[in-house]
Amino acid sequence: VLRLRAFFTARCKRDGASVQLSCVFSPPSFQTAREEALQPSVIAFPSARGTSGGGLRRQRRDWVIPPINVPENSRGPFPQMLVSIRSDQDREIQIRYSITGVGADQPPNEVFRIDPVAGKMFVTKPLDREERSSYHLRAHAVDMNGNKVENPIDLYIYVIDMNDNRPEFKNQVYNGSVDEGSKPGSYVMKVTANDADDDTTANGMVRYRILSQSPLSPIPNMFTINSETGDIVTVAAGLDREKVSQYTIIIQATDMEGNLNFGLSNTATALISVTDINDNPPEMTVKTFSGEVPENRIDVVVANMTVIDKDQPHTPNWNAVYRIVSGDPSGRFTIQTDPVTNDGMVTVVKPVDYELNRAFMLTVVVSNQAHLADGIESSPLSTAGVTISVVDVNEPPVFHSNPRTIRFEEGVPPHTTLSTFTAKDPDRFMQQIVRYSKLADPANWLNINATNGQIVTTAILDRESIYVKNNIYEATFLALDNGSPPASGTGTLQIYLLDINDNAPALLPKEAQICERISSDSINITAVDGDMDPNVGPFIFELPKYPPSIRRNWTISRLNGDHAQLSLRLQVLDAGVYDVPVVVSDSGNPPLSNRSIIKVKVCHCNQHLECTTIGAVAAAGLGTGAIIAILICIIILLTMVLLFVVWMKRREKERQTKQLLIDPEDDVRDNILKYDEEGGGEEDQDYDLSQLQQPESLDHIISKPPGVRRVDERPVVPESQYPIRPVVPHPGDIGDFINEGLRAADNDPTAPPYDSLLVFDYEGSGSTAGSVSSLNSSSTGDQDYDYLNDWGPRFKKLADMYGGGEDD
Repeated sequence: VLRLRAFFTARCKRDGASVQLSCVFSPPSFQTAREEALQPSVIAFPSARGTSGGGLRRQRRDWVIPPINVPENSRGPFPQMLVSIRSDQDREIQIRYSITGVGADQPPNEVFRIDPVAGKMFVTKPLDREERSSYHLRAHAVDMNGNKVENPIDLYIYVIDMNDNRPEFKNQVYNGSVDEGSKPGSYVMKVTANDADDDTTANGMVRYRILSQSPLSPIPNMFTINSETGDIVTVAAGLDREKVSQYTIIIQATDMEGNLNFGLSNTATALISVTDINDNPPEMTVKTFSGEVPENRIDVVVANMTVIDKDQPHTPNWNAVYRIVSGDPSGRFTIQTDPVTNDGMVTVVKPVDYELNRAFMLTVVVSNQAHLADGIESSPLSTAGVTISVVDVNEPPVFHSNPRTIRFEEGVPPHTTLSTFTAKDPDRFMQQIVRYSKLADPANWLNINATNGQIVTTAILDRESIYVKNNIYEATFLALDNGSPPASGTGTLQIYLLDINDNAPALLPKEAQICERISSDSINITAVDGDMDPNVGPFIFELPKYPPSIRRNWTISRLNGDHAQLSLRLQVLDAGVYDVPVVVSDSGNPPLSNRSIIKVKVCHCNQHLECTTIGAVAAAGLGTGAIIAILICIIILLTMVLLFVVWMKRREKERQTKQLLIDPEDDVRDNILKYDEEGGGEEDQDYDLSQLQQPESLDHIISKPPGVRRVDERPVVPESQYPIRPVVPHPGDIGDFINEGLRAADNDPTAPPYDSLLVFDYEGSGSTAGSVSSLNSSSTGDQDYDYLNDWGPRFKKLADMYGGGEDD
């Protein structure tokens, strides 16, 4: 039997004759729910009951357990009892109750717990519907051994929403725009606020309204908002960007369906920009503008037109476009718009001439890049006039035909008048004089009259000159007026030189070679001429009649108009070099001839038609005597080289025998050689430099702390006299000089190291070693120390002490 006492009330009715009940649960008010929550509710596990005996049994349907409603944000005290669960068998056996599910034994754990003995279920802390709106638990009943006594029952716990959240706007500042001049009802923007509470109840139903508008022009309520959707639209006409460019609106969102007494509110800001339309035509600041331009100048700003436009700057509604509608049929002027100031800069693009037009009257119309809005008419001030005065300047003289071409034959003698090359001064209203001078004349062939521009020659014109290109000689002349400041113009004169037959032909090659016994061998010659057709080929080749040997030994035959072939007439001709004259004539009128000499080398040839060495020598004109003289010179030269080599080897051998016998200029003993000396590391710097100094007495050494002490005393005796080397010694005396110096150094008692008292460090007393005074020499008998006398002055004292002389 199910017994339920919870936060819901049920209205049930029987369905006809059946035993099933249809129940409708309705939630009570919060106060009723709170009161009911304070009273324990009992839920019994359903059990099956039937009729006794063996007849027909009927099973009762289970009751549907209504959900348990728990208000969120309850203040307690906690744990707070929600319901009591009982089993019908708790009178017979001991029952243990438990619950499972999210909020019990699953995260979040221990939100709900149950008394395992009494079956009372509690909530342990305040619930938040915005975190979790419902819980599904299962209740279990087992005996003391853990055996299931009842089937689990489902418990549904719903968290009742409370109005504990304010509406939150998605943005604190919204930006929107609307065109100026918009009609009422024009859409502007939309704002949205969300409420975390249940939107199916009044707790989550948000309503919007406008709190304030700034500025209040032209009326305080220019906009309205849809309370449910948040759409903002215009209410009245009169939006003018030039007066108010932006509106600031404070919007409030309230839940509880906008009830200001019970609902929670929040605010946001809407910034509405009034966008510009082209409702203001541009207007000129004055009706007439003026300027001036020097003639023959281009890309010069001659006038500046200013305009006023009330629309938003630097937009198509503000940017001005200028058009010249009259006064400039040739298109000499254009108007460019300054992108910063919107001014119109009248610029000349084609040169103007003061002598043709002294002034221009332009009519200019200004408009915007964007078309005017509907209903807006153009202003009369959009049209203005521009007066441009042309300033006369001194223009340079102009040569009419530049460059000018004339035709003359080459070879024109000096002082010949070629032409008159004049220039005209375009300044008709200035009385000026033009003077001419030569600017460029590469060959210095011409001269020009400074007054009338007459050109005469100063030298013979030559078409074959290096200064003539493609038969044209080019010179440049200068025309200068006497204006202020003076102006000059240049003109180019091109002289086309006609060719005359003034160059005799020449032959190539100048030298050739031919075999003496090969009759088929020949020399091909070519004629060249500096002139041009018809003063060149075909050429005529012939051998002169004098001397007669030329035609007797040689023959020439023409191959074509420019080439001929020279060959031997005889079968055999002695080897040698022959000067063969050939006369060649061109086809000019009159023709020119030239006698050219060709040096022909006749030599002996091999089978490949190449001159042999003997043949080349013979061809060079050398006789037998000359060849013998050359061979003798070669033998003498080789003999001299051999003698020089023998002398050098002998001299090298003498140097190896006497290495000290060197030339005075190679002697380096009188030179002082200085080498860099680099000290050691840091550990090598710790030494006492006083040990290297010569002390004057032994007192400071004896009293010095233990350490290395040494005293080398220089003997007070006259120093030995060393031999003096001659200024220019003979190489043979170097050995004697070295031996004398060596003997002087050995006999010099003042040369270090000195025989003096040596003081050594005291190494302490109490040596573990015994006295060495008992040690005797291992040798027996007397020892002869006379050999110490042969060791030099350094061992003289030892020799006196142990030598055994008469002084002992």
